[in-house]
Amino acid sequence: MSQRRTVPLLPTTVVGSFPQPEWLVHRAALLAAGVPRVPRPGLWRVSEDIREQAQDDAARLALRDMERAGIDIVSDGEVRRESYFSWLAPALTGLDVTKPGTAITRTGRPTQVPRAVGPIARPRPVLARHTAFLKNETDHPIKITVPGPFTLTALTQNEYYPDAPSLALAYAAVVNAELRDLKAAGADFVQLDEPYLQAWPDRAREYGVAAIDRALEGIDGPTVVHLCFGYAHTVRDKPSGYSYLPELERCRATHVSIEAAQPRLDCAILQALPSKTIVLGVLDLGDATVEAPEVVAGRIRAALAHVPPERLVPAPDCGMKYLPRERAVGKLQALAAGARIVRAEVA
Repeated sequence: MSQRRTVPLLPTTVVGSFPQPEWLVHRAALLAAGVPRVPRPGLWRVSEDIREQAQDDAARLALRDMERAGIDIVSDGEVRRESYFSWLAPALTGLDVTKPGTAITRTGRPTQVPRAVGPIARPRPVLARHTAFLKNETDHPIKITVPGPFTLTALTQNEYYPDAPSLALAYAAVVNAELRDLKAAGADFVQLDEPYLQAWPDRAREYGVAAIDRALEGIDGPTVVHLCFGYAHTVRDKPSGYSYLPELERCRATHVSIEAAQPRLDCAILQALPSKTIVLGVLDLGDATVEAPEVVAGRIRAALAHVPPERLVPAPDCGMKYLPRERAVGKLQALAAGARIVRAEVA
């Protein structure tokens, strides 16, 4: 592609997932079941022999939707994944996903998870081809997301490592290797998805930053840590404050990504992250209506009372894959329009 576009003040981005086409996944099954932690191949409507080709086409569709909506930093919408989490473990040695173990989710329910049965290693890059593919399809800066080591640990039945911090550092080493390959393949932004930092704050204070820092060791450019309260599709009532957030001021990441619209977050908490750029959720995915641009602009202004525009990146809350595609596109259009309104005010 031609030279990368430069991002404006208050650049917009997406957090992670985007709706997958109806011809690619069994959407009813996706909506009815919980988030997969181990492979769930029955979600795919396309046979395995042509699935990668179909996923390439779905990635192009998601990318075009983002570009037309006016999003500045784009992704492939994670359309190749059954979930944000479940794609990495099958590519690693030392994990058993065919005879899953059990862990307790943030909502208190047991769920099937990988079992750590030996030393965890990554035989080969996993997303490098997908990253190069996306890079070749757009002149926008691109972001690639990877499950973070703390959340990977939370959702693994540990039968090998002496304790959870040891497992987390083992995961961090393979995530770091993957991030290095993603950067080499052209990723402009890389993101660690760490929802369980919020769910397990006491354990996060024990070894969360150490695991994140190991995962991000030697990774140049913008690096993001994302945490949240859970998808709007499954979590209706969210607390209005984070149990773990100021602690991330100490980590290597340059950006911290949080949802703020659905939980009606008091943005004063952002003052606790004075060195970080904030990727702020300003689209409520629990609201079936598409926000007016002025509503989005108001949420951005509320954050600007506490952080300068140079350190703010407006985004959706996470979990767009569960929305109807038309609603997702409409909300992204409102995001871009709302950011343009505020950009003109602060420029």
